[in-house]
Amino acid sequence: MSNTEAVPREMLCEAAEAASDIEILVPRAVPLGGPRAMDVRRTLPQRQRSLIGAWCFLDHYGPDRVGATGGMHVPRHPHTGLQTVSWLFTGEVEHRDSAGFHALVRPGEINLMTAGRGISHSEFSTPGTDVLHGAQLWVALPDAARHMEPTFESYRPEPVAGEGWALRVFLGTLSGSTSPVTTHSPLLGAEILLEPGASLELALESAFEHGVLLDAGILQLDGHPVEKDHLAFLPAGRTSLALHAGEEPVRMLLIGGEPLGEQILMWWNFVGRSHEEIVGYREQWQAEIGAEPAPDSPAQDTAGMLRFGTFPPGQPAPLPAPALPTTRLRPRR
Repeated sequence: MSNTEAVPREMLCEAAEAASDIEILVPRAVPLGGPRAMDVRRTLPQRQRSLIGAWCFLDHYGPDRVGATGGMHVPRHPHTGLQTVSWLFTGEVEHRDSAGFHALVRPGEINLMTAGRGISHSEFSTPGTDVLHGAQLWVALPDAARHMEPTFESYRPEPVAGEGWALRVFLGTLSGSTSPVTTHSPLLGAEILLEPGASLELALESAFEHGVLLDAGILQLDGHPVEKDHLAFLPAGRTSLALHAGEEPVRMLLIGGEPLGEQILMWWNFVGRSHEEIVGYREQWQAEIGAEPAPDSPAQDTAGMLRFGTFPPGQPAPLPAPALPTTRLRPRR
């Protein structure tokens, strides 16, 4: 890492060659829900790219004034075959799930929910939250782990810092810092801060694909400009990454992982492997919440348990599943 005023021509040429394999994913606005429909900026999945390693979903939101947007108001809803990763910059969110976990999501602390065979949960910004700002990410579980029992973990990583930079590793290993949070495929997740004009070079796992989401500031990635809210994809094979901040402080998320190597099918909040599997998950959820009968799939799974569990009384009504498309769902990599 160094603050550099002049860069030799040969280094610029190398940076230009490295930048040639950078793919920029442009965010699209999606209403999250609630009485005033807080918008999120979704950069994954996209038509041209469904996965970065096993990362299959990335929503980025805020900073939003909760009084104006309504904040996060997501009643109980189901998940299968994935892990949810909640990471906040500002604000607080209350998490409750059918595996019995109740937690507050706070800035600088990862909350990871493993859906496994099936779970349901709710997320509400707390009454004391004025500004809400953060990211919600999903990880597709490999076939060997996707039917496991649901669970939940939280962890507050200690920052690693140098001249003009700091980072927090919430999944995997980077710059000598390792997260103890459980993953089921090789993964990386970190928040990186750069002061104005600072530079940082990071060693990367060459077997990983990587993604860089710019939350704030002006960033050069291997000499290539990245716009705010955009996600830069880097294919496997890289051994390093050069970051340089412009005249404003930079905050970014770095995600990565080995290519999953499996086709997945993602629809609504479910990750599965076939059209029939997704149809069954939807029928089970609708039957469990009393929204629809389940003529083809019983409300109980093969173990005799409700797939999506139970919730304590007095909670807001659960979200019903949307109608399935008229065409057959197809897996993707």
